[in-house]
Amino acid sequence: MDLATIVGLAGALAMVVLAMVLAGGVGMYYNVPSMLIVVGGSIFVVMQKYTLQQYLGAAKVAGKAYSFKAVAPLELIEEIVELADLARKGGLLSLEGKEVSNDFLSKGIQLLVDGHDPEVVKNLLTKDMKMSLERHEMGAGIFDAFGDVAPAMGMVGTLVGLVGMLANMDDPKSIGPAMAVALLTTLYGSVVATIIALPIKDKLKLRAGEEDRLQRMIIDGLLAIQAGQNPRIIDSLLKTYLASSDRGEASE
Repeated sequence: MDLATIVGLAGALAMVVLAMVLAGGVGMYYNVPSMLIVVGGSIFVVMQKYTLQQYLGAAKVAGKAYSFKAVAPLELIEEIVELADLARKGGLLSLEGKEVSNDFLSKGIQLLVDGHDPEVVKNLLTKDMKMSLERHEMGAGIFDAFGDVAPAMGMVGTLVGLVGMLANMDDPKSIGPAMAVALLTTLYGSVVATIIALPIKDKLKLRAGEEDRLQRMIIDGLLAIQAGQNPRIIDSLLKTYLASSDRGEASE
């Protein structure tokens, strides 16, 4: 579970709710028509931008923003180096059936065991990596669309409320509810975009970048294993993917 995402979301919502309570109570910020315009309207507007399969798949992709099993690069490098040592002593076939912690690495090992040429291995894994990146970008794009659409729907609700208010100026009792719709839709749109949609988009992009870096590192490691390079050389090669501070810790 990503603690930063959970704490950030809960903290931001808590600050908004606390401000509402201090301003006079949460109840006066509850308005069903405003919610229908912003939440319901945004859902259907964004749906128009994508296929139904892509749209429904965004919920699964969003899960990576809240629940994500982080891969420690150093541990992965150690695992690849161990595989390199094993392959150097017993050949590539000695890697068959070897259990590893990463699915992408497992797929690459199977390609090595099957005896494919280095170019074939590189092309297949690179293609897999690009397709994974495209899926993440698609999910991030959908939440980016929510970030754009929600405030716009808030403005639509504001106009709806203002029209209702102006059309009933002779009835003082109707002015309040119409003004509530006008103001609260803007509030709801801002909350959906700023606190929910856009942070998810940014976190998905961060995850995509992390996964891309790890997969490129794995491809380099597998090709080095296939070429029969010394495990120490492979270790040094893969540590170039780490930040300078992490490389220093790794060499201690």
